[in-house]
Amino acid sequence: MVDSELVHPRADDLEVGPILLALADANRRRVVAELAERPDEERLCASFDLPVGKSSRTRHWRVLREAGLVYQRDAGNGLYMRLRKEDLDRRFPGLIQAVIAAS
Repeated sequence: MVDSELVHPRADDLEVGPILLALADANRRRVVAELAERPDEERLCASFDLPVGKSSRTRHWRVLREAGLVYQRDAGNGLYMRLRKEDLDRRFPGLIQAVIAAS
C-alpha cells in the first residue's frame, strides 16, 4: 500500500507564532511532550490518550501539523506522527524543551 502525503510547512517556513499558538493548548503540549521523549520514533495518532472526541483529536493533529511541530504520515490503516525535532531545534533552539519544562 502506498502512503498518502499530507501537506507540511517547509522547515525554513516555520514561524514561532503558529508554533506558540499550537502549544497554548494543554492537550497538544502533552502530545508534543510525549513525542519529545522519543523524537526519532513515529507513533500512531490513535495511541495518544486524550480526553477528547475523535473530531477534536483530528483538529489537534491538523493544528500540530500546520504549525510545523509534527510530521504526519497516512498509511491507509492509520495516521502516524513524529516530532520535527531537528527542524524545530534548528529554527528555534531550545523552544520545545522550554515549553515542555514549563508545563
